Amino acid sequence: MKIKSLISFLVLFISSFVMQGALSDYQVKSPDGNVALKVFLKNNKLNYEIVWSGKKMIETSTLEYFNGEEVIVESHKISNEDKHWEAVWGQQKNMRDHYQELELSISSNNKKSKFLARVYNDGVAFRFILDKENNTKDVLWQCTYSPKEKSHYYLPNGENEPLGPLTIEGLNLEQLKTSRKGKKRELRIPLAVKTPDDLYMAIFESDLYEAKGFQTMKIEADVKTNAIVSKNSAVATSTGLTSPWRVILLGKTMGDLIVNNVAINLATPNKLENSDWVKPGKSLWDWRVHGYTAKDGFTYGINNESYYRFIDFAAENNIEYFLIDDAWYTDVEPGNIEMSEKLDLAKVIAYAKKKDVAIFLYYDRRKGNYGDEKLFEYYKSLGVKGIKYGFMGNKPDFTRNAIESSAESNLLIDFHDGPVPLAGITRTYPNAVTREYCHAQQDSKKAFTPKTFVRMALINAIQGPLDMNNGIFDISGVNVGEREKGPRKPNSLHTTVTAEAARTLIVFSGLVVLPDAPEAYDAKQDLFEFIKKMPVGKWDESKVLHAKIDGYLSTARRSGEEWFIGSVHVNGGILDIPLDFLKENKSYTITYYEDAAKTNSKTNPEAYQVRTSTVKKGDVIKANMVAGGGHCMWIRPTN
Repeated sequence: MKIKSLISFLVLFISSFVMQGALSDYQVKSPDGNVALKVFLKNNKLNYEIVWSGKKMIETSTLEYFNGEEVIVESHKISNEDKHWEAVWGQQKNMRDHYQELELSISSNNKKSKFLARVYNDGVAFRFILDKENNTKDVLWQCTYSPKEKSHYYLPNGENEPLGPLTIEGLNLEQLKTSRKGKKRELRIPLAVKTPDDLYMAIFESDLYEAKGFQTMKIEADVKTNAIVSKNSAVATSTGLTSPWRVILLGKTMGDLIVNNVAINLATPNKLENSDWVKPGKSLWDWRVHGYTAKDGFTYGINNESYYRFIDFAAENNIEYFLIDDAWYTDVEPGNIEMSEKLDLAKVIAYAKKKDVAIFLYYDRRKGNYGDEKLFEYYKSLGVKGIKYGFMGNKPDFTRNAIESSAESNLLIDFHDGPVPLAGITRTYPNAVTREYCHAQQDSKKAFTPKTFVRMALINAIQGPLDMNNGIFDISGVNVGEREKGPRKPNSLHTTVTAEAARTLIVFSGLVVLPDAPEAYDAKQDLFEFIKKMPVGKWDESKVLHAKIDGYLSTARRSGEEWFIGSVHVNGGILDIPLDFLKENKSYTITYYEDAAKTNSKTNPEAYQVRTSTVKKGDVIKANMVAGGGHCMWIRPTN
């Protein structure tokens, strides 16, 4: 009986991987059985529907990449995959990639291709792979998504507050707008969707790195069909063509979407043979400090003494990096960068090395083009560990090449100024530590609001790490104009110092860039402790405890047995934080970093209090915050 049972099991197991003939429709469920994907032919085109826990999430929608040509399914197979891998750094260390996969062998006008659909417990993804033998050149990877009617949409808006809630008609009106230069407005991904059932989705793409030849996914609203239409154009080559993954994340709250692992699981595995040199961390930054005068009378500028002060503070306070922005050079020609006479960069780098602080250097092409084929080698020869690359915009081919070239020179890279939302790239090339796919605080000489912060942290962050430059401690000084690069409008930075600390945890990034002066942090060392102790990027797990668009956001991250929790509140209020994630029968020490009774985000933003106590599993913390305020906790086992 045992032998027969084993044979029966093997027959069933193998059959799930054997190609079978065509059917009228294909049903695939998630490993937990709650997500159901139906793929079928209608009018000789691929269509699909998605149901989650009995709720229709996507009505009948289309999948197309042969420009309207008829599709024939020649064979199919359905398989179950359950793999494990370890992230170099990220929101979670030990990753599980568990899904059911449908593979269709497709013919269309004698062109052969494979269509893949993966169904996870919390998402669905589609990709096609065009065979090498095909002669097709122009490809348009087009999908439609038809959420329930009366769904509402949210999406990034460049260096402005994210858009939403919008109906499908509202999205259409947005895409009809034009810029001052007469350019049609583009709707950006990720697109977050709230359904009438109070469930959430995110629509975007992953593994664009592997999809060479494709441009970034574009979306449009089709009012007539109540559908979102996504498009990627590409040019096929003799080596075939692989599309990006079209991704649909599922969540019970919007917060579920930013800790969802589907996009990173879909990404190409790590290309680096050795990732030991990739070190996420915190960084001081000179740009927002120019013009600041410390209490001892010293004024920060572009000079060695200023940079030595940054490096000294970084070395003394567990800060791994110091970022020098674009004022370090004055002119660029092919193969040559003219350094500023205001500083001796070689001495700064040598001083930093002596103090065990690594240097990031800025670069863009506005002063000339050095040539990327030699740029990264040059930065490596200077002895720096990272490059911040600005003003190249949404260019996938450039971005892919820059990431690969920086990795060859063992450099970390941070993209700024409207970069590609390259979801999943931190798995493929973990040296791509962050990107400014948002409004970085004080950029364009304006401050964003607490409401805008919550929106960006819930919407823009779905696509991956963000370089948002939170962590201002001298809020009053910024508001009265004591910075050359601060907001133009006085008293426009509405936040609290505890909210600033919380934001550095809430926004996930492989590089947390701190924008204030060393003296500002030193004056509040008891609060700065929360940031100092954070092991940026080296998280074993991350949870969103509370999330409400335009309301509040609370995130918990664990490293080893220590928990860091950051919360912010737009309108002010109390959030209950149940400590049910702690271990049983164990005592923990907790330090609270809180808004005080007199804290006010507009008139008294730097009032705060720090206190220590003990807690255990099952305790409920009441995180009390003022409007625009925040709350932080550091929890560790009691010795």
